[in-house]
Amino acid sequence: MPEFIHNPVLVAEVLAALRPRPGGRYVDGTVGGGGHAAAILAASSPSGWLFGCDRDGVAVEAATRRLAEFAGRFEIRRGNFSDLVEWVEPESCDGVLLDLGVSSAQLDQAGRGFSFQQHGPLDMRMDLGQSLTAADVVNESSAEELVWIFRELGEEPHGRQFARAIVQERQARRFETTGQLAGLIERLAPRYGKKRHPATRVFQALRMRVNDERRSLQSGLAAALSRLKPGGRLAIITFHSGEDRLVKAFGRKQTRDYTFEGDVDIPELRKPCAPKMAWVQRKAVCPGPAELASNPRARSAQLRVLEKV
Repeated sequence: MPEFIHNPVLVAEVLAALRPRPGGRYVDGTVGGGGHAAAILAASSPSGWLFGCDRDGVAVEAATRRLAEFAGRFEIRRGNFSDLVEWVEPESCDGVLLDLGVSSAQLDQAGRGFSFQQHGPLDMRMDLGQSLTAADVVNESSAEELVWIFRELGEEPHGRQFARAIVQERQARRFETTGQLAGLIERLAPRYGKKRHPATRVFQALRMRVNDERRSLQSGLAAALSRLKPGGRLAIITFHSGEDRLVKAFGRKQTRDYTFEGDVDIPELRKPCAPKMAWVQRKAVCPGPAELASNPRARSAQLRVLEKV
């Protein structure tokens, strides 16, 4: 099995946000290769405790190996961070971290099918135990479903053009590989020297659809809030604007001092309520020049931090 290599981003900033201390209890809901978890456990020595989980079984095995020096101070499970409510006690944690990025190990292994830069099967499953793959989505979704996926999840302005071309192309040959799909997108929207590959947003959208990432994030944020003690902090690292909007919307809802019925905020119909959280700082924290030089994939990372009140 290939080694699971993961370069955690914003490590120092995460530690500053969560303030790990001896005796504290923390959650890493996307444990990956264990980089953030190791830093939290080291900073909370000798008695801090960490719950970790990841949908990727390879990541769980890698994190368990990496954290061996902290034996007896952590528990790692395979699963979605939205399921924290099933195994972490309510209001028992001093900090929760959700790093929403795809790991380098997942991107660099062609067999996982996450990247258009690697020729492999159209897979994109974070949990290899699930049945739905990117190939299923591409080959079996209607044109309108594909338009919604590309536009809503990937913010792809050419979503309709790409969807129509995919439906037409698959009549002759089923899409099976990342190269097939990326090649079609590049023919439709040539790069002409642009740095960004034209398939970037399409691959992002498919990954989000395959792994139901939007629902998982919404459920995971609510689960994290319920597991934090008063004064506990929630740190979320996002990598694209769709994720960041969901996090900001969650933050706005939890920090305001009123509520309202329905989807429209009408000032006259507001009802006062106590806020559940407060922003530690309103502006997102981004990687500095030194980190970007050593890890270019960190360039789109943003850290936002909320504290339970």
